[in-house]
Amino acid sequence: MTDYYQTLGVDRNAAPDAIKKAYRRLASQHHPDKGGDKAKFQEIQSAYDTLSDPQKRALHDNPRPQFNNINMGGQGFDFQTIFDVFGARFQHPGQQRMQQQARMSLWIMLKDAAQGGRRNITVGHAQGTQVVDIEIPAGISDGDSVQYPGIGPAGMTLIITFRIHPDEQWTRQGLDLVTEQVLDIWHLISGTQLEVRDLLDHTLSVTIAAGTQPGTMVRLRGRGIKDRSGQTGDMLLRIQTRTPKDLPEDLVQQLHDHGKK
Repeated sequence: MTDYYQTLGVDRNAAPDAIKKAYRRLASQHHPDKGGDKAKFQEIQSAYDTLSDPQKRALHDNPRPQFNNINMGGQGFDFQTIFDVFGARFQHPGQQRMQQQARMSLWIMLKDAAQGGRRNITVGHAQGTQVVDIEIPAGISDGDSVQYPGIGPAGMTLIITFRIHPDEQWTRQGLDLVTEQVLDIWHLISGTQLEVRDLLDHTLSVTIAAGTQPGTMVRLRGRGIKDRSGQTGDMLLRIQTRTPKDLPEDLVQQLHDHGKK
């Protein structure tokens, strides 16, 4: 069994924030779009998928016995997997026949969750794989499950639990999206006009008032995530600053003198 703590390089008692931080670092380092190894990237995804979910983490820490001698289509399955996919076939004759369902997790980007849309995905099962077309609901949250009747193996209902990759730039808070904007201190002192892009790459013009303090949150209403009910969150810019290097000595002296007043 793969030790996912070792995969992410964290202690077995690591807090969720430490697990997320390790995942972000490794995912960025090994992402195939940046020349990383796809298999390694998928292993990192699997590790985060497991350790970020309390129930899956508990099973990883205390694994249940595997029934690897049961073989279907050349692949080994544990009993829970078989029951999830072929549950109706294990019913006691006196029990009501349950609806056949297949379950899977699907990792998507935050942008995919925000805009939704159709996507072809590959579903693996005992007989091999099949490609199905699904609709990702716009505004879906991490951990949400959606049922897709009739497109699973043998016409089952496919239940997909959506997982959303942590984003390096954006933090999601409900329907709101938070990001940082770092400006020179002179722009905070004198004010400035910014051009920024939202999550869906729309260009927005933002006025930064003179005297804006570091840590100020600038709210752009209606530029967050829109959910399935039509409600839309806001985009929040957390304004930070950087101190310029190599300032002229006379300017440093003036600032120093001003600070004494």
